[in-house]
Amino acid sequence: MTDLTLHFQKPAGWADTIHIHFWNTYPAAAATTWPGVAMTARPDGWFVHRLEGIRSASFVINDAHGRQTVDEWRDRDGWLTAAGSWSDRAPQAQAAPAVKAAKVPAVKPRARKPAAPPPVKRDGDFRAETIYFLITTRFYDGDPSNNFFCRDRIKFNAAGQAEDPHWRGDFKGLIERLDYIADLGFTAIWITPPVENRSGLDYHGYHPYDWTRVDPRLESPGATYKDLIDAAHKRGLKIIQDVVINHSCMYGIRGHVWIDRLPLKYYVPQGSEQGRVNHGPYQGNLGNYAWPNRDDDDNPVAPAWYRERHATDPEGKLPLVDPKTGVTVPQPGYNPGRFFGIDAGTLDPAWYHQDGFICGGDWESAAVQVKHIAGDCIDLATRRQNVKDYIIGAINRYLDLGVDALRIDTVKHIERDNLLEYINAWKAHKPSLFVFGENLVKGYGWGDLGGGDNGPSFIRPWWYTRLGHDPQDPHSGGDSGFSVLDFGLFSTFRDNVSRGTYEGLGQVLEKDWIYGDATTLVTFLQNHDVGPDNDFRFRFKGEQWMAAATYNLLWTVRGIPCLYYGEEIEFMKGAPQDVVEANDTLDSTGRAYFGDHLSEGRISQTQSHPLYKHIQRLNQIRKAVPALQKAPMRDVREWRTGLSFIRDYPEEDSYAVVGLAIGGDQDVTVENVRNGTYRDCVSGREVTVGDGRLGFHVRGNSAGIYVLDGPGKIGVDGPYLR
Repeated sequence: MTDLTLHFQKPAGWADTIHIHFWNTYPAAAATTWPGVAMTARPDGWFVHRLEGIRSASFVINDAHGRQTVDEWRDRDGWLTAAGSWSDRAPQAQAAPAVKAAKVPAVKPRARKPAAPPPVKRDGDFRAETIYFLITTRFYDGDPSNNFFCRDRIKFNAAGQAEDPHWRGDFKGLIERLDYIADLGFTAIWITPPVENRSGLDYHGYHPYDWTRVDPRLESPGATYKDLIDAAHKRGLKIIQDVVINHSCMYGIRGHVWIDRLPLKYYVPQGSEQGRVNHGPYQGNLGNYAWPNRDDDDNPVAPAWYRERHATDPEGKLPLVDPKTGVTVPQPGYNPGRFFGIDAGTLDPAWYHQDGFICGGDWESAAVQVKHIAGDCIDLATRRQNVKDYIIGAINRYLDLGVDALRIDTVKHIERDNLLEYINAWKAHKPSLFVFGENLVKGYGWGDLGGGDNGPSFIRPWWYTRLGHDPQDPHSGGDSGFSVLDFGLFSTFRDNVSRGTYEGLGQVLEKDWIYGDATTLVTFLQNHDVGPDNDFRFRFKGEQWMAAATYNLLWTVRGIPCLYYGEEIEFMKGAPQDVVEANDTLDSTGRAYFGDHLSEGRISQTQSHPLYKHIQRLNQIRKAVPALQKAPMRDVREWRTGLSFIRDYPEEDSYAVVGLAIGGDQDVTVENVRNGTYRDCVSGREVTVGDGRLGFHVRGNSAGIYVLDGPGKIGVDGPYLR
């Protein structure tokens, strides 16, 4: 049997040890674990590895320090040069080109649009999916016994009783309403981080404390995380797990690192006395009311004096000497920082950065990658091997449970090549894995490519989808295999769709070439971080027809559409996405509890909402047309009240011509189309084209989706698709 021998010329700037990670071999052989096996160095700067008994394989070559090639596949021997080109013969000796360092240049940007790269071969293509995103604790309450009040932002009724526990929804409730999500037509569910959290307001999951453990406030007998995954899979739904890499909570990491502070049960506000706290279930003191000894930290690596108080004195009245200052607590008004604060300079450097907290201009500079976001988001030293081993190993366990995809939080807070070490390790563990992330930007996010951006490329979304190191040239490197939420497209909505126009969208869509693969971007109108209005604060406040026209756009342009829970009924329309004022509680925000609308008595009303029916039909149409799922866009033409484009996906012989209207009716003409018979998925109208020119009429806030040799009308007309 023939062996497969691969050669690689190491680019300048790469580490000296080169690895090859391979999978999908023929004949079938065990895949390597990331970063793979070491290639053998030769004196001429080339590296070689022979895959014995293997005829073909998929592989990535990397230096185990963040530098890597794109996903490759070979069925014959080959030489891959440092410039990224393949040869079937040994090239003549030549110097390896240097890899440019990422920096902000002082020269005029040179935004260029090269020819589109060939399509990437994909395992487990996620572009066919549509995503329903929910905050698990605010979706549907299946088990009231695991409800929990955080100590901050408690809602009290007129009688002074605590209402609306922050931890309200759970896996049992989600399992009970999986059919609701499936009925809407979604095929994947993105849930907020399920790992154990610890904070004064940790219901959303972004303050991780123990990555290896599912938070018990989410699970119930017969409704574990594994039960949820299995129940979803039985209905054809995939699970996307949200993952925090950048930071831990303010309590460190259980079993690994402790952050110095005093037990919260000894905190007494100025002017008060111990035992007089009257804060809902937190009667007497602010220690965890659900634990017998009213402490808030069970970290086994805490010092002996802390562990002793964790197991005793629930009233917090026994004198305790602060080992840092010698002051005895409880003492009214004693330094709140010893209970709630963080001294960055005293953090364990084996686990954390010690560079202080982000402020002012730090948000648009490299400082975001080494400073702490807030007092309950403490920046991890993500380049440390112990941090990598801990987080990578923990998430691998969830992949083994059946998690289908990952969403990464706070992407720009981690340097790209470092982030790819984590992502590549998870992909090595599960080769079909789809991974995308949140790189929030208020604007186009073009960085050093121009366009008025006030931040450098190396913290911008497109940079993370690429492997190159030229901040002015996306094509200095190929597709990184990592995708992002499309904040660039979203950021235009405040200036167009929220005002009833598509103006400016063409400019953004024509920039798709800057991403590794724009067809994998995750698109959205709302999420838990921002809304589409001018100040990025509110749930969508426009007219209902504006939302419908936006969904027509998101379900027909490139990318994977994602809906935030409740959008299907304009839930909490006009409310701020998150708490704003000092006394705000969750029920007045976009994070309000949704379960009342899913109760047995109201769910039929929810499912009859015009937007519910609208999104349901859009999912039906997209599912039936592969070009709407996977094809890039071409011939994009935009005007204030309309948008047209072509999506051509020859891999599945799917070809669609789309025209959108916002506001009033539109007559749409698209040229340079293939000749043949087209059928509209919306109206069922049939048109035969013989001169490369397709003309059709679109009613206001509707769409024309003309598919070559298509299925015809899909679904039932509603007020917006007709």
